[in-house]
Amino acid sequence: MFEFDNTYTKLPSKFFANVNPLTVPQAKLIKFNETLAHELGKNGEYSSQQLAEIFAGQTILEGSQPIAMAYAGHQFGHFVPQLGDGRAILLGEVVAKNGVRYDIQLKGAGRTPFSRGGDGRCPLGPALREYIVSEAMHALGVPTTRALAIVTTGDFVYRNSKLPGAIFTRVAKSHIRVGTFEYFASRRNKDAIQQLADYAIARHYPKAQEHDNPYIAFFRSVAEAQISLVTTWMSLGFIHGVMNTDNTSISGETIDFGPCAFMDEFNFHKVFSSIDHQGRYAYANQAAIIMWNLSRLGDCLLELVHKDQKKAISILEEELEVAHNLLEKSFTQKIAAKLGIEDSCEEDHEMITAWLQYLQKQKYDYTISFRELTKLVNVSQNNFFENNVEFRDFLSMWRHRIKTQDANETQKKMQQVNPIFIPRNHQVERAISHAMQDDFSVFEELNKVLQKPYEEQPQFEEYQKAPREEQKVQATFCGT
Repeated sequence: MFEFDNTYTKLPSKFFANVNPLTVPQAKLIKFNETLAHELGKNGEYSSQQLAEIFAGQTILEGSQPIAMAYAGHQFGHFVPQLGDGRAILLGEVVAKNGVRYDIQLKGAGRTPFSRGGDGRCPLGPALREYIVSEAMHALGVPTTRALAIVTTGDFVYRNSKLPGAIFTRVAKSHIRVGTFEYFASRRNKDAIQQLADYAIARHYPKAQEHDNPYIAFFRSVAEAQISLVTTWMSLGFIHGVMNTDNTSISGETIDFGPCAFMDEFNFHKVFSSIDHQGRYAYANQAAIIMWNLSRLGDCLLELVHKDQKKAISILEEELEVAHNLLEKSFTQKIAAKLGIEDSCEEDHEMITAWLQYLQKQKYDYTISFRELTKLVNVSQNNFFENNVEFRDFLSMWRHRIKTQDANETQKKMQQVNPIFIPRNHQVERAISHAMQDDFSVFEELNKVLQKPYEEQPQFEEYQKAPREEQKVQATFCGT
């Protein structure tokens, strides 16, 4: 099916554990991403049942070397020295048609040496959620892990209740995390840190090898990738919900969609995750958190940056200062682009803040508000926004800012970065609810709609609407 070309398993055995997927009673294919499979170089034709057996881990493909990866992580600010793949099994790596190397991983495929008392299983609901949201993120243009398949296992997973079991197949540029570096740093294993850094540089940031100190260039590259990612999330009103260092990917992809959500009403302090009691990972905090996570990566790289610790700290502090400035600039640029501004500058920050504060005060839907604003590029009549003093002040600043630009071109560019369709929480929950009754039609339709987020789809107008009061999802759950 795939030509596996595994490289992570060439690292020393301390980096992973060899493990086989559990045996399941009755594998059944629920969803297979044929387009993605083709991009990954799929060859041959397979029946639905053959695909089910492959993506349930019952048929181990030639060249596959199933492993569970070791990593640690800061979870809600507290360090856990051993986490690792407790329910995920990496089947192997493939080089896709675009020349990029990808991991293919099964989630919910059984216990591993890193399971820490867990059952290694995945309920169907979280698998469906990850499929919907990760593929929607890809369509929105966000760097993300991808969804290749969902298989049900024919048995049950026990959480607060008895739930149908599933196995989700995730595709990623790699599964190396900040927490992977922390795993070896906490064990004071400099050799392993260097081996991991060299591997990550070769796989993700080969240009860093040209730098006088490749490890400084590596840190800078990861920082740039993560800053671009998180500011893109924020520009779309996305709240990850569990930005632990073990969920911070070295490749700069969105990973782990457990309690994630897109905002309906805009609120700087919005939290969805049921376990984020202090609001650590609230919408507006995501910028500060990614800087904190990058600092933890820097801690791991100190000995590689310079043999003198004080000098190493000074170098990385300087890098973090550069990264912080980049973060502020990146956020301003991305929101400015949503407002149709071609060349953003520091002065736009005041206008952006005024706009977002207005949205919060009025409790307006974030996605719909930006899309409605695109209509005001060419016309002055407004039937959506409350025409109060805050709005008039913003409108004055905004119109002054874009007056030298071609109006039609501005509107077109705004439409290209302001989606009509996002995976709204109530629609995702509706799709899952129907699937639990063995009706996957809503799941299929929602996926179809979300593949064209920036296009008008009049026949699917219901999917672009904000939820009614009784439809609002107030909290999300990891579901693992």
